[in-house]
Amino acid sequence: MGNRVRQVSLGEAPPEVRALYKQIFGDRDPVAHPGTATGTPGDYWTSLALAPDLLKLGADMLFALLKPGRKLEPRFRELAILRTAIVGDCRFELSQHMKVARAVGIAPAKLEAIKGWTTSDLFDPAERAVMAAADELVGRNLVEDATFAALKKAFTDEQIVEIFYVISTYRMHGMLVRALHLEYDADTTARMEEVPGPAPELPSSR
Repeated sequence: MGNRVRQVSLGEAPPEVRALYKQIFGDRDPVAHPGTATGTPGDYWTSLALAPDLLKLGADMLFALLKPGRKLEPRFRELAILRTAIVGDCRFELSQHMKVARAVGIAPAKLEAIKGWTTSDLFDPAERAVMAAADELVGRNLVEDATFAALKKAFTDEQIVEIFYVISTYRMHGMLVRALHLEYDADTTARMEEVPGPAPELPSSR
């Protein structure tokens, strides 16, 4: 199953999109020669380029959240993103940020346990508060008072705002990826189809 919308080639891209393409794809046309350094098709960028100003706005926010020197430690950011990807069912985000999580030093054992974090003893209280907030916000559109109190014990108000920006931003981008069947989320409807039961037995001819 392919893209639901067309992609924007290098030749038709406006200057702000061409600058993004160069940053991500180098000098090649990403439609004619797809693929990124992390092995993804790259059609997130080439499809959302249909709305150049919105693509730039979204990219600027993503890059701002990932830049060094933020108030929130990268490990908390990545745990929030990974839980957002898991609860929001976005394989693209999960795949990309497993790699980032390793790069910022999250232990492999924690990454293996993240899908079942509630029953794992590998995570400290601050990490658990971040993941609980992501689960609640993505899954239920709220954050329980007890979860917020746990966040307040571990983080400043500035860091809490950043946590919620991370969760909300990556949820939005995950929804776009799934709605448009981009990157690793091109089969998002197939897995929700009914699995047929066994064929009924034919009546005996005797």
